Amino acid sequence: MMETFPTAGLWMLLTLAVLITTTGLPVWALLIGTATAFAAFGWLVGLIDLPVLSAISGRTLGLLENDLLQALPLYVFVGILLQRLTLADTLFSVLARLFHWTGAGTSLAAFGVGALVAPMNGSVASSSAMMARLVAPRLAQMNTAAATALISVSSTIGVVVPPSLVLILLGDAMLRAHTEASNLPGYVLGSQRIINTQDVFHAALMPAGVVLLLWMLVAWWQGRQSVCGPPKPRLSGAQWLVSVGVIVVTLLLLSAVFLGKLFAVEAAATGGVLLIMVTLASRGLGRTQWRAVLSDTLNLSGALLALLVGATTFSLIFRLFGTDRWMTSLVMNSHLAPLLTAALVLLLVALCAWVLDAFEMIFVIIPILAPLLIALLGDAQQVAVLLLLVLQLSFLMPPLGYAVMMARSHSGLSRSSVWDTLRALRPYIAVQSTVTLWVFFMPSVLHTFDAPLQVQAPISAEDLDRQMREMAEKGDQLEGAAR
Repeated sequence: MMETFPTAGLWMLLTLAVLITTTGLPVWALLIGTATAFAAFGWLVGLIDLPVLSAISGRTLGLLENDLLQALPLYVFVGILLQRLTLADTLFSVLARLFHWTGAGTSLAAFGVGALVAPMNGSVASSSAMMARLVAPRLAQMNTAAATALISVSSTIGVVVPPSLVLILLGDAMLRAHTEASNLPGYVLGSQRIINTQDVFHAALMPAGVVLLLWMLVAWWQGRQSVCGPPKPRLSGAQWLVSVGVIVVTLLLLSAVFLGKLFAVEAAATGGVLLIMVTLASRGLGRTQWRAVLSDTLNLSGALLALLVGATTFSLIFRLFGTDRWMTSLVMNSHLAPLLTAALVLLLVALCAWVLDAFEMIFVIIPILAPLLIALLGDAQQVAVLLLLVLQLSFLMPPLGYAVMMARSHSGLSRSSVWDTLRALRPYIAVQSTVTLWVFFMPSVLHTFDAPLQVQAPISAEDLDRQMREMAEKGDQLEGAAR
């Protein structure tokens, strides 16, 4: 295989972007189609050998052995089930009653539901659908732009708050990216270790908490300036009990994942089982509705797995052209300061996230750019959190931001102009940008909750000699038994 056309991968990305924005076809099909067309071109001009393409099947089978992918259908199931249950409605009513004294009970309740449910809801799309169904009708008397901004922001909370599916998949991508970065020339791993998903959870907690707190203040301020109707009627004791139970169980699950007592897969399974029990006990869904939940879960899970297979195929062809090595050489040999170069790479990520959703970014773009960012900044946890914050920021930038598009098209609210929506989103975006700059220039804050490194004491000569003798004796015993 010759590498005489290293920019071919960039043309692949450009072709994919044009097809996504103009055809409306499923992204997984466009990924496979674009990769196939460029692979055929590479073979015809002698840049790619056909036997190399057989690696696609092995890479696909290797993906299916990933334990983290077990969480994917679980989170999809939880998200779809939450959309159809009245559980979130009850939680919203209770929070609205609790925060009524602030003068912005409806706004704070919407934000509270997003903060509690989004981490277990799986994706921005699922959160947006739930928030549009649940919150939008109750914000009918609120300023339309402010209501759209509130729904958009609430649906992105799961991007930075663990243990959402976005964070899990990003953690797995960062593990591979950190491993790849450790092999780049000039990068020294030193006393660090390759990060895992738990490290990403710990690093994201501090900035996520700051973003949530400041966003809540913005929601309170905008909510006080809007009239959201009279207070809701009194709630029953059962509603209070169910809501308190949901809050306590959610916080316990999130804490268990954060502390490493539960894997994210186990937390998703636990949340799903509890939701099933509550649904069966309350008879919240009939047979037809259960069938629809399972059908939607299979359809969406299949679409995500197809997207992952398409991204794997696309990335293989991208790397066969040598574009990844060309980009590495271009970035690592840049005459700009490392921080400025990293900022430009993050800007490229933001532009891509403006037209792609979180899963497409994690499967296609981040595996290409994350190793370069790690080599430039030297801190894989900082890179992971910066990517999360940049993704979240791009989702909130109208008119193409994913969360804003979902809120504008599915909330049922009257359409506000792009400029009015941007004006309502401006304080949220200012908070997000400030926290992103804070993480960029002060990465030490991300290591507050790091697990202590397990330093193994050096073995003494006596202990080493004893262990060698024991190993020799066991070898003699096994040899004698074989005879």
